[in-house]
Amino acid sequence: MLNTAAKTEAPGTEQELTDGFHLVIDALKLNGIDTVYGVPGIPITDLGRMAQAAGIRVLSFRHEQNAGYAAAIAGFLTKKPGVCLTVSAPGFLNGLTALAHATTNCFPMILVSGSSEREIVDLQQGDYEEMDQLAIAKPLCKAAFRVLHAQDIGIGFARAIRAAVSGRPGGVYLDLPAKLFSQVMNAEAGQRSLVKVIDAAPAQIPAPSAVKRALDVLKGAKRPLIILGKGAAYAQADEAIRSFVEKSGAPFLQMSMAKGLLPDTHPQSAGAARSTVLKDADVVMLIGARLNWLLSHGKGKTWGDAPKKFIQVDIEPKEMDSNVEIAAPLVGDVGSCVTALLEGMGGNWPAPPADWTTKVNSKRDENVAKMAPKLMSNASPMDYHGALGVLRTVVKERPDAILVNEGANTLDLARGVIDMYQPRKRLDVGTWGVMGIGMGYAIAAAIETGKPVLAVEGDSAFGFSGMEIETICRYDLPVCVVVFNNDGIYRGTDTNSAGVDPATTVFVKGARYDKMIEAFGGVGVNATSPDELKRAVNAAMDSGKPTLINAVIDPAAGSESGRIGNLNPQSVLKKK
Repeated sequence: MLNTAAKTEAPGTEQELTDGFHLVIDALKLNGIDTVYGVPGIPITDLGRMAQAAGIRVLSFRHEQNAGYAAAIAGFLTKKPGVCLTVSAPGFLNGLTALAHATTNCFPMILVSGSSEREIVDLQQGDYEEMDQLAIAKPLCKAAFRVLHAQDIGIGFARAIRAAVSGRPGGVYLDLPAKLFSQVMNAEAGQRSLVKVIDAAPAQIPAPSAVKRALDVLKGAKRPLIILGKGAAYAQADEAIRSFVEKSGAPFLQMSMAKGLLPDTHPQSAGAARSTVLKDADVVMLIGARLNWLLSHGKGKTWGDAPKKFIQVDIEPKEMDSNVEIAAPLVGDVGSCVTALLEGMGGNWPAPPADWTTKVNSKRDENVAKMAPKLMSNASPMDYHGALGVLRTVVKERPDAILVNEGANTLDLARGVIDMYQPRKRLDVGTWGVMGIGMGYAIAAAIETGKPVLAVEGDSAFGFSGMEIETICRYDLPVCVVVFNNDGIYRGTDTNSAGVDPATTVFVKGARYDKMIEAFGGVGVNATSPDELKRAVNAAMDSGKPTLINAVIDPAAGSESGRIGNLNPQSVLKKK
């Protein structure tokens, strides 16, 4: 039902009115958007208050970028566009990083920003926070729209919602100038102007000939491999994907945010034999995964010398042949494609050659055995493996909890060490590899799922969003943050050869991040051994209280740039 703003009386008449504030709120509610993430301020302060009063949950953050990351991951978890609400100019720019992140990662998100008045901006007359926000946003998102008239608010939100979730999902910008909110119109006309989006993300059915081609290539493989990407996790076609992988009998790899579509402990999992399967496979099927830098673009020494044929399942036709030739492109949404593949396999699909599966399983078991002693370390101060061994056990015992993970070494090592058992339980930096997603992701994960959250953060990564622990405490969320504190970026042992300032990668020695959360009423713990870490994390997950654990890691632990040190250019000049 439409929120009415006012009533006016003229001689013999009475007219019910509404305004831009109420129309924005009603457009959101009509389309099932019941949560908004943002930072209040001019010109959207009252919009947040009124939305909250109308029953929308409005989560107020300390920085727009973190609110934007929350909205982005909310979109991934729910398949509805997460909404981030910001003020104009600087607030908009703060949210823009998260909007570009959502677009790159194919998360449906809408950034809604108030803006200065068009007539002043267009003449560059120096309005408060003057900026042509629409022009700036366009190159960084899937679509961008501006609404100038109250009667167009319904259409504006409908277009934004459909653009965010249809086809390949992504970020959308919606520009709302300040004057829009106070525009008044007839309430009945306002009601008629609202649009409920029908079938926002229609199924994209693959061509039968493409399905047959993909199955023929897969059936002809001697050494098949299936790679599942976060697009497969987003699809929420979990049972169909599991059935297809198991029926194929092929080894599979799960990209980091696809982990848990099938348990990492599944007998076909090749996660611990990644190098072997990428190098030796002859047919590789990609489901919701892209051959970008995370997979070495499908070429080079990572992929070995064995000739390969690629099958790719993706909703975006332009993704095909982006790096290497795709022998069997299968265009459509993941759920429809996998269902069609399953139906086309029939009842007697041949198992992959035993020599291939035996080789993969042997290498996997060998690598798991090599890693096991490292994960049992009880050294103090801790190394990464000893600390992650504890968290690996915590997640195994609590498979329904959500793991948020970022950092350099903290991210790279946790990705391989911590097994996942259910889909969409591991949330991390994704395609861009950005720092700072941690607290925004953790807040949205708790809000959208109601599940406990374990956020495992490098000390550098935590610094980008650490103030949001106040937000976690303010909303009393079941989030346990573990900061891997080794006194610096990569390591805490670097020195400045000039001898004046600290080295550029070194932080305050012995910092106590646990004291920060205590200032806001949360629980802080300083853990110096794996045993202490285990007790603290279990207590936090049991209690559901906002908790931050300062996990003291050996400052010498860690490697430059984690596992992507090859991307860090080195000077060829010798020091004199």
